[in-house]
Amino acid sequence: MSKWLAEYAWLPERAEPTRDVLIEVVDGRFTAVTPLGHGGSPTAGVEVLGDAVRLPGLTLPGLANAHSHAFHRALRGRTHDGRGDFWSWRSLMYAIATRLDPDSYLALARATYAEMALAGITCVGEFHYLHHGPGGTPYADPNAMSDALVEAAAHAGIRLTLLDTAYLAGGVDGTPLAGPQRRFGDGDALRWAERVDAFRPSDDHVRLGAAIHSVRAVPAEQLATVAGWADRNGLPLHVHLSEQPAENDACRAVHGCTPTRLLSDHGVLGRHTTAVHATHPTAADVALLGESRTGVCLCPTTERDLADGIGPARRMADAGSPLSLGSDSHAVVDLFEEARAVELDERLRTRARGHFSPAALLTAATVGGHAALGWGDAGRLAVGQRADLVTVRLDSARTAGVPPVGAFFAATAADVTHVMVDGRPVVADGRHLTVDVATEMADAVAAVTA
Repeated sequence: MSKWLAEYAWLPERAEPTRDVLIEVVDGRFTAVTPLGHGGSPTAGVEVLGDAVRLPGLTLPGLANAHSHAFHRALRGRTHDGRGDFWSWRSLMYAIATRLDPDSYLALARATYAEMALAGITCVGEFHYLHHGPGGTPYADPNAMSDALVEAAAHAGIRLTLLDTAYLAGGVDGTPLAGPQRRFGDGDALRWAERVDAFRPSDDHVRLGAAIHSVRAVPAEQLATVAGWADRNGLPLHVHLSEQPAENDACRAVHGCTPTRLLSDHGVLGRHTTAVHATHPTAADVALLGESRTGVCLCPTTERDLADGIGPARRMADAGSPLSLGSDSHAVVDLFEEARAVELDERLRTRARGHFSPAALLTAATVGGHAALGWGDAGRLAVGQRADLVTVRLDSARTAGVPPVGAFFAATAADVTHVMVDGRPVVADGRHLTVDVATEMADAVAAVTA
């Protein structure tokens, strides 16, 4: 057994953090989470605390990053000058994709996932479509790139849901894949399913999921094949949805309906599905998502970096869609920033304040993300849950004088001091215990950009 004494801990169903909470862990699970109730010095009651390790600051459940493209991390700082939009950014992303192989992908993903650990992220959903070698030729092991991601997450000390992504066409009209896109494709949905069926990792830190890249990349008649495969296997299904108005316009031109309606008509929406972005839904789209209880993963720092727009987060939540968060292209890896951006961007969109409480933002960053990734036993500081915790300083230049409940509006990833995943310390005193993140990141990015 290990014991931890949190100065403040944010417990389930609480509107704000609780002072002096004793947390006990056995075999990677919380076995006791006990508010001590004395409200005084955390050193009181030594006979109860025993050898508990004190955690100064605010302790949270592990954060879940529900949407990641690990190789996009190499683009940080390289796409921000000049004018352009999502489509011009995409051409730069393709240039990085052409240079990756299993070894360089492992190095870049390892550093990226370790950066996530430093930011308090204990689980990531990798929206993985970089499957094959140059020109689309499969590697000797057709899932070699998947193996690289699984190994990278193990080295970084975090859990992974590998969302193996079907990417079969170059446009809503079924245009064939061309250029760098050939690396993404399996030919058709049946061959995609055959490849994924051959990849069933047994590692405890990884689970498999499925993804439809978008209605641009999977022909309408093959949507049900991907969705059916995920449903039969009881796996989460993710899909990029209405990230750009151009996507909506193209779908209407070809199919006479919005992307959301197309997905609904082909059985894609539902409780085990997460729509990523959903930046430009119609009112009818919002209703379809909510009625089907389809989740929505918001990625505010990427959506604003790419000039995508601001989605109707409050309306989607009110309609019945559970919210989660992702760092997507990793322009920033900071779920505190993603969480507060949900509220602050909604203020910009509506010119009104107070759309999401701090507790609601915490839920999106923890329970919502883990549920979207198929880890229903994580995201709460509660008995029986996976022993993930994240401790945030309350005495930094950013957080000094801030009440614990205000952490999501003040703290950044740089304020994370301790991270535990499944009962294993991964970050201590702000340092990753096994990865020299800055050095490895610099080397990995140089290898694919030089």
